[in-house]
Amino acid sequence: MCGIFGILASNGSVPPLVLERATDSLAHRGPDDRGTVVIQANTTPRLEIGLGSRRLAVIDLSPLGHQPMQDAETGNWIVYNGEIYNFRELRTRLQGEGVRFVSQSDTEVLLKAYGRWGEKCVGELRGMFAFAIWDAKRSRLLLGRDPMGIKPLYYCSTGQYLLFASELRTLLGTGLIARRIDPAGLISYLNFGSLYDPITMIRGVSALQAGHYAVWEGGRLRDTMYWDLAPHGQASTAASYLVGNETARKGLEDDLYATLDQAVRMQTVSDVPVGLFLSGGIDSSSLAGILSRAGIRPNTFSIIFREADYSEAEYSRAAARAFGTEHQEIMVSQGDALDAIPYALRAMDQPTIDGLNTYLISRQTRAAGIKVALSGLGGDELFAGYSSFRDVPRMERFDRFWGHWPAILRRPLARMFCALAAETDQNRKLAALGERERAIHPYFLVRALFTPGQRNSLLTSADEAALARANAPLQESLLHAGELDPINRVSYLEARCYMLNTLLRDCDVMSMAHGLELRVPLIDHQLADKLMVLPGAWKLDGNVPKPLLVGALKGALPGEIVHRKKQGFTLPFEGWLRENLRSGVEGALQKIGQGPLGPLLNQQSVMQVWDDFMNQRTSWSRVWSLYVLERWCELNSVTA
Repeated sequence: MCGIFGILASNGSVPPLVLERATDSLAHRGPDDRGTVVIQANTTPRLEIGLGSRRLAVIDLSPLGHQPMQDAETGNWIVYNGEIYNFRELRTRLQGEGVRFVSQSDTEVLLKAYGRWGEKCVGELRGMFAFAIWDAKRSRLLLGRDPMGIKPLYYCSTGQYLLFASELRTLLGTGLIARRIDPAGLISYLNFGSLYDPITMIRGVSALQAGHYAVWEGGRLRDTMYWDLAPHGQASTAASYLVGNETARKGLEDDLYATLDQAVRMQTVSDVPVGLFLSGGIDSSSLAGILSRAGIRPNTFSIIFREADYSEAEYSRAAARAFGTEHQEIMVSQGDALDAIPYALRAMDQPTIDGLNTYLISRQTRAAGIKVALSGLGGDELFAGYSSFRDVPRMERFDRFWGHWPAILRRPLARMFCALAAETDQNRKLAALGERERAIHPYFLVRALFTPGQRNSLLTSADEAALARANAPLQESLLHAGELDPINRVSYLEARCYMLNTLLRDCDVMSMAHGLELRVPLIDHQLADKLMVLPGAWKLDGNVPKPLLVGALKGALPGEIVHRKKQGFTLPFEGWLRENLRSGVEGALQKIGQGPLGPLLNQQSVMQVWDDFMNQRTSWSRVWSLYVLERWCELNSVTA
């Protein structure tokens, strides 16, 4: 696990101080080692590339795993962030083709795989990764990102330079990019409380999308999707064959468990101890159960609040007892959480309404001496654990009925509903179905932070071009999910929207702020392939949550875990914003009009959000989102 940076200079030289400074800005991601190299290509006009790496040593702790790494046979160079869990199998294949290795690292396996298979090597990888490979003979650069988007990679072109990095703030720190807000990024953030790839908060900077690679050659950048979560071709017809076919269903469920078991065990491969976050929910308990069945007794960790209202101790203890884990409870108080807020804000690579919980868990786990931890993230998205799996299909049916009404009737009825119904966030979203923008699918309303009407009120002006760019990722997701059944469509959208752009990004940034590597076996992309061709109806059961996951454990999960009320690691923001954080948050909102957001946000509408919160007409997340946005812009010297 690492932080990587690169700068390609066309018809010029790499500024040496930029390379060193940018690499050092990623020290929190890789405290164990650092390295930089400047490579001169044999081209006319002049071409130089600088590569930098900060390393968190997890596999092959020796100096042979140092980056940037060069392949002596081809002259190719690599910087790489992540873990390739099938690197040993790939190494054996490559050795069978006559490839020789120097180290035991997965970095060298990836470098050699490219030398043998070219850019097609990305389709052979099973893991989480973001990397850059400089092809010395062809003077070309390959950037790659893992199928599920677990590891981030940002890039931009400015003047004679192409830059890329694990964090957007590293690109800003080069001084080569204007610190200006992208209007489409602002719209995306107000829509969802996070930025939707490939959009970022900074003009000109893009995120390489999940399941994509990009090739720079001859001054041009070509982007290619090599994997998608939605099944294609013959696989997309498998679900209709399976409906009612119990023999096929049992066989596929057994195969599903085998893939799940393989994914979990592969992700324990490490040259340092691996822990497991154990909340006592179905997802993390399933990981403990699978490891226990395989004869692996993991070290499990739970964050326990001193205040009983927010503690999940009884459930994590039950899971630890059931699977005989070496269990450790890390006790924190609400005071600890409040004290962490300023540091979590400084750790944010892009503004987000989430992430404080992950920051707190990661800080405490790393302090306990753990360098790698497994997480149950992704179980809700792929195994249908959210209420959205029932709500969105119902809303789709209502939306089809409502869509037959002419707009001249829909809009007045929507306004009438707003006037008569209680002023709540849920009712505002229901009314937005009647006045929605064409790109807004019911799923996006369920996940919306502000409705389109509220967002437009917050913005000082309507930028149609920016709105179109902000909507483009939503339309692309709907296009890919269009042929799926309603439940699998929700699964695709949850995984490619909320999970990708909020949960995974926050987990990466907040864990790496402490040099902790988080692994997420439940979203192994080969497991996802198998889940997405199963009929969506198999993923819901009126009596058992996540029936496919629970069934795969064949009764191993304790009953109190399976049937407990869904909670998660929650923090009491509602009370904090009315008490402990009130003066600071209210003061920050009051000065938005005079700060960097002044030209973009309507001060009166901002304070209306605060008034609505104080009068219990809106939730804490709307207020918190505006506060985080203001603080992020201030901390990163970003302007309109």
